[in-house]
Amino acid sequence: MRRRRDSADRGGAPVHLATAALLVGLAALGLGCRDDSRASPTASGSSGATAGEPSGEPSSTREGGPADAGLDAAPPEDAAPPPPPERRCPLDMVRVDRRYCIDRYEAMLVAKGTEELRLSPYYSPTRKWALYAVKEWQKGRLDIGDAKARAMPLPNLPDFQRERDVAPVALSRKGVTPNGHTSGVEAKAACENAGKRLCTFEEWRLACGGERRLKYPYGEKYEQGACNVFREAHPAAVLHDNPAVGHNDPRLNLVESKGKPLLRKTGSSPRCKSEWDGDAAYDMVGNVDEWFEGDPSGGFGGGFYARATKEGCDWYTTKHPFPYADYSLGVRCCADLLPPGVAPPSAPDGEE
Repeated sequence: MRRRRDSADRGGAPVHLATAALLVGLAALGLGCRDDSRASPTASGSSGATAGEPSGEPSSTREGGPADAGLDAAPPEDAAPPPPPERRCPLDMVRVDRRYCIDRYEAMLVAKGTEELRLSPYYSPTRKWALYAVKEWQKGRLDIGDAKARAMPLPNLPDFQRERDVAPVALSRKGVTPNGHTSGVEAKAACENAGKRLCTFEEWRLACGGERRLKYPYGEKYEQGACNVFREAHPAAVLHDNPAVGHNDPRLNLVESKGKPLLRKTGSSPRCKSEWDGDAAYDMVGNVDEWFEGDPSGGFGGGFYARATKEGCDWYTTKHPFPYADYSLGVRCCADLLPPGVAPPSAPDGEE
């Protein structure tokens, strides 16, 4: 037994030494691999970054770390693009079908360069024709109509309108007397001087019916009194005993019936509103006829306060030439939507 133990002692030592050497080598290799592949803190507290990298950088910000995840990744193919910025209208206008803008009210006219010089709503905005009306009717009113009509004086024509030519500017305001006696030529110029344009017939008709595409601003059936149209009296019949004559008389839009003016201030018929997106354009039927542009010369629509029509938004005519004007004719402007991201300019909503 002893002999075998001696033999084992002598023969086993080299085996044990070789095994030990092998284990030490493997351990060294293992430690080296771990040191090269991990970002263990060093004795000085660095993150194990290589030369040239900033020290103290958290491991999560290194290449392939969690903070980098998805930074360069492409968005999903089915991701919807962000919606474009809303395009709005000036504050005195209504957005129609998200396509264009229309004045909220029928226009009052002022002299270009100032809102303080209000052009009389009872005369042409063109000096020549305004002075002609004064001259004609200062004497002509004494020869026509009954005693009460002959005694009715002419409205005042402001001195500045008598003395010089002015460029008209259309303003959309609530609670003012809209200008009549406006030709298509003057209406177009007034809109352009305001940075707007005359509506096309298609724009005017769509806006009139509202977002529900109605025949009348308020519904599908005619209701007397909802809009200021088909009134009980005609001003030319009152002043001249004949509704077909004297349509440039400056007094016509001052005539009253049953103690109330035939021509109303803008926005005075609350049910006569063409609704769009919680907003509304007022008096697109009745009050004054409104010019629109077209081929070859345009026309006007809606009917004025004494026009005998129950057609609502469907009524229009193109029988008169663009330079034609009389007491019943006014203007309402259109405009393109403001560019994306442009805030609407402020606009006063003052009354007369």
